[in-house]
Amino acid sequence: MSLRSRLIALVCVTLWISLAIGAMIAYGNASRSVRTEMRSALLVGRQTVENAIERLQTAADPSRGLEGLVASFKDNRHLRVRLSGEEVAVAAPTVERSPFGLAPTWFIRAIGVEPVAERVPVVLAGHDFGTVTLETDPHNETLEVWNEFTDSLIAPGVFCCLTILLIYVFLGRTLRPLNRLAIALEDVADGRYGIRISGRLAPELARLRDSFNRMATRLTEADAENRRLNQRLVTLQEEERSELARDLHDEVSPYLFAINVDAATASRRLKVDRPTEADEHVQSIIEAVRHMQRQVRHMLGRLRPVGLDEFGLREAIENLVAFWRRRRPDIDYELVISPQCENPGDVLGTTICRVVQEALSNAVRHGEPDHIVISIERDCDAKKKDELVTIVITDDGRGSQEPSRLGYGLIGIKERVTAVGGHLHFSTPPGGGFSLTAEFPCAGAGRPKAAPAELTEP
Repeated sequence: MSLRSRLIALVCVTLWISLAIGAMIAYGNASRSVRTEMRSALLVGRQTVENAIERLQTAADPSRGLEGLVASFKDNRHLRVRLSGEEVAVAAPTVERSPFGLAPTWFIRAIGVEPVAERVPVVLAGHDFGTVTLETDPHNETLEVWNEFTDSLIAPGVFCCLTILLIYVFLGRTLRPLNRLAIALEDVADGRYGIRISGRLAPELARLRDSFNRMATRLTEADAENRRLNQRLVTLQEEERSELARDLHDEVSPYLFAINVDAATASRRLKVDRPTEADEHVQSIIEAVRHMQRQVRHMLGRLRPVGLDEFGLREAIENLVAFWRRRRPDIDYELVISPQCENPGDVLGTTICRVVQEALSNAVRHGEPDHIVISIERDCDAKKKDELVTIVITDDGRGSQEPSRLGYGLIGIKERVTAVGGHLHFSTPPGGGFSLTAEFPCAGAGRPKAAPAELTEP
């Protein structure tokens, strides 16, 4: 059942209950009122007859006086008077009419007032003139009560009809935006985030509309960002594949060809019993293998931070710092890693290494710092009740000249952080330098992979 139908049904039930209670109260009052009126009419009528008989004791023509007595009751609404004896006279009340028609039988039965009769003998100067019969007639009084009861029903009936009409019309208009919201939510569920709800609404619905529009806007932005990241991911994959193919072609393939040539030459020298010349070609093969090992290690380092799988996050970060310490020993490097961050998992560990790698490279190459601090901590987010890994990298260099414009390196860091559900912030302290802060939910950590076989040199 719809909300509109429920409200209409609630109003109808409330009205019927109110009418039932009012009818019970009206029934009690009506029945008591009719009975009281009939008793009063009968008492007054009897008193009138007795007073008239007393006056007629000395009348010259008592018969005419008795007829006049009966005729005086023609305007009475509640009594039927009959004179029986030598003279017969009847006075019946006029049956009144109502704009609502006669009182229904069930209402008369509900009132339950039956006619009551009393007889007054008429004896004048020792002569019996018959009997005056007084009988109550509750018809007119019951009809009056019925009119009052019907009048009392008109106002609640009109009120109920108007209330139902107002609920049907205005509630329908009020709920119409909710129907639009339901359609809009279906569009959002189907991936169409461009829909917006507009129009003038009640304050409560206006808040709901504004919240939906903000949600749709953020979903649109998130969808656009996801599309851009997917395109960027595909581009990066192709670039990495191209670089690996170029390295294999330029660095590994020629040495494999040289190894093949040296091996064939050494084989021929051995067949003709010239071991000295064969040994020279064997040494060339060894040098070629060493060179390929270095190239393969270099390619694996690009694909996976060195030391992450074998020794954990601390070793991998220290290798990155050592790389720049050998090249820029004039810079003071400070590294602080929380013990809880030693094994962050496969995906999160790789992301942390890449962030530190790019941030170090950016600071050394562009910031000209004297001191770089790398801090990796793990704490609890009080709002979300979740643990976060926080990376803070600061330097005392010259900072960013245009904080609003990010280079390709920082854009790449932001994309990596966003991809695992994290947040990245940049700032330039008042005293100079540059600060990078990245926060990752620990839920973004994946299961660590098995460590690859280590390449060793012969």
